[in-house]
Amino acid sequence: MSAPRLRATPLPGIGVQYDLVTREHRHLSVVAHRDGARTVNVYRADDPDSCAHSLRLAAAEAGALIDALKPSHHSANLLYTTDLGLVAERIEVGATSRWNGRLLGETCMRTETGASIVAVLRRAEAIPSPAPDFRLVGGDTLIVIGTREGVDAAAAILGQE
Repeated sequence: MSAPRLRATPLPGIGVQYDLVTREHRHLSVVAHRDGARTVNVYRADDPDSCAHSLRLAAAEAGALIDALKPSHHSANLLYTTDLGLVAERIEVGATSRWNGRLLGETCMRTETGASIVAVLRRAEAIPSPAPDFRLVGGDTLIVIGTREGVDAAAAILGQE
């Protein structure tokens, strides 16, 4: 079985929506709100565009659910950035993004948002600490760290077409 594809869509002023289609062809989405809350949506099997159930979780509840879903990630050595007022998120550069084919430095990301791009995931490769002359490509996933507001602003900039 191939790895599931998680699609991220910036929702300016709200956060980011992550969509997943399971191996049983069920559509799920999680909206990561700017305040740390999460909304989990399960769509109807007979109409994958029609939401059957929606559940809003506070930030602490979402954290507990993450631990329950992936307990192997729970380690005393793991840095939980939310305890420091920081968040780290994966933000994809879309094929139609205005940044596709342009240099990372042209985004003025750190200056505009205060958020830092600490790595780029491209195909099966991770590029840590990309320099300003790094050329972005549609499909790249950027690991962005900063305040909730800064990361949301970064997602809005990277989502520009």
